[in-house]
Amino acid sequence: MAQPGIHPTAVVDPSARLGDGVSVGAFTLVGPDVEIGDGSTIGPHCSLQGPMRIGRENRIVGHAAIGGDPQDKKYRGERVSLEIGDRNLIREFVTLNRGTGDGGGVTRIGNDNWLLAYTHVAHDCMVGNHCVFSNNASLAGHVVVGDHVILSGFAGVHQFCRIGAHAFIGMGAFVNGDVPPFLMVAQDKYARPRGINAEGLKRRGFDPRRIAAIRRAYRALYMGDAKLDEARAELEEIAAAGSADVRAMLDFIESGERPLLR
Repeated sequence: MAQPGIHPTAVVDPSARLGDGVSVGAFTLVGPDVEIGDGSTIGPHCSLQGPMRIGRENRIVGHAAIGGDPQDKKYRGERVSLEIGDRNLIREFVTLNRGTGDGGGVTRIGNDNWLLAYTHVAHDCMVGNHCVFSNNASLAGHVVVGDHVILSGFAGVHQFCRIGAHAFIGMGAFVNGDVPPFLMVAQDKYARPRGINAEGLKRRGFDPRRIAAIRRAYRALYMGDAKLDEARAELEEIAAAGSADVRAMLDFIESGERPLLR
């Protein structure tokens, strides 16, 4: 007899650990070494492969493939994992892969994210909190995404790139370089900066003084003929005048491994 909340056609491995109030839909497979936190809902026709830990109160809609092997030819079956936080919404046909041994061994998704239909998060990615990935948005391997980032439909991010907090990536943009915090980028063959994400910052309580400092930093980086070193010097002045946000932009720029999107 099926457990309460587990559909009779679902297959749940005996080693899987399901918290209180977890429900599993019809024809869903929950494999070995999978942990699902209290109050989470797994829809029909899903595949959950471990090692994987899913937090509390997540909702995974039908036909999602979560915790699959990394799509990397160097993967040789080593033990790698996927970690998903709390209160995430994962919609139809989303694919989330585990990490690789050479890439740190773990793919990590934070809390309160919306991953909409057909989105893909590849091996060794790190996704923050309160992000929205619209339909068909995709991350290649080793991508780092900060908090409150929005990826519009069909956006794609090249491997090893970083997207800073509060950035907005427009529909169909192909991002092949680091995107600093607060920026809005749109497609022009490759993604190019198109201003700061002012509307999103207002919604999150940024006051006019903070936004003005970010806008000034954007102009220094992108709207003149200044070389990058010259623009960074101007950002240093803005940060020294008391802008922690511009300081965060500088720290982001200085820690990058790929060229700055410029």
